[in-house]
Amino acid sequence: MVWIAIAAALCSAFCLAFGAHFQSQAVRSAVGGLDLTIKNVGKLASNKRWTSGLGLMGLGMALNVFALASAPLTVVQPIGAIALVITAMVNAKETDLTMNRPTVVAIISCMIGSVGFVLLAVTVTNGNQSVSEAEAHLIEMILAVVVGIVGLATIFFHKKLGAFFYILSAGVLFGFVAVLVRTIAIAVLGLGDSSFMQLPWLAGLAVVVAGLLGSYFVQKAYSKGPPDLVIAGLTVIDPIVGIAIGIGILGELRPDVPMVVTVLMLVAAILAIVGVTALSRHHPDVIERRNQTEAGKIMPESK
Repeated sequence: MVWIAIAAALCSAFCLAFGAHFQSQAVRSAVGGLDLTIKNVGKLASNKRWTSGLGLMGLGMALNVFALASAPLTVVQPIGAIALVITAMVNAKETDLTMNRPTVVAIISCMIGSVGFVLLAVTVTNGNQSVSEAEAHLIEMILAVVVGIVGLATIFFHKKLGAFFYILSAGVLFGFVAVLVRTIAIAVLGLGDSSFMQLPWLAGLAVVVAGLLGSYFVQKAYSKGPPDLVIAGLTVIDPIVGIAIGIGILGELRPDVPMVVTVLMLVAAILAIVGVTALSRHHPDVIERRNQTEAGKIMPESK
């Protein structure tokens, strides 16, 4: 069963990588080089490349869920980081971009940091604890604050926000979604003869809102940066946030955690986030966009 899970995780990595690449290319062509907005997002629905990417992304997520349910986290989670490498290689080949040294270092930093954080977290956390109603409500309240902050920032500062903001926000939102989906799954499995009214419907609503907003942010990130950055956010920020919620709110941290492991987890998390930040600043695609923007500002002034 473990080998089947590994195969599913590998297929998931390929699906996520190519799905992100297809959607990124479709977003750029559909909006004609403009910023993605609510008004022109409808154009994506009729784009076959975008819908194909959406299908691959959905299949990749489903395969990853199956893999996580069929094998230990220590076996499955690190495989997901392969998607970042595949995406970077495919995007570089399709767009004729040469990967510079800072980008390569940033990708390595993302992979080492995220994989290291997950593997360390598995050794010091207890994932079998149930989620109490009070804990679920606390998570939902924090998520509501996060949604409010990123939503208002998008409304008032959308012209100044770059790809990093959108993918960081999407990663945080999807981290909350993963925890709440787990909460709902636990409630459904333990329902028995109880009424469906006892299910955490508020958590379900929170998943829908955060999931839709996170998906929109992913599309915004496609229009402002390379698909490598999107995959980095989904494979780095998402699990770190999910594990942090499990440790900080759900009390999944074991009481006998050595100080050295705590320090190493912090270092791994910082390494991963620094990698994503560096990717958002030094990727050739980002540099090219920045140069085009600066050139566009200079030319009118010279006239």
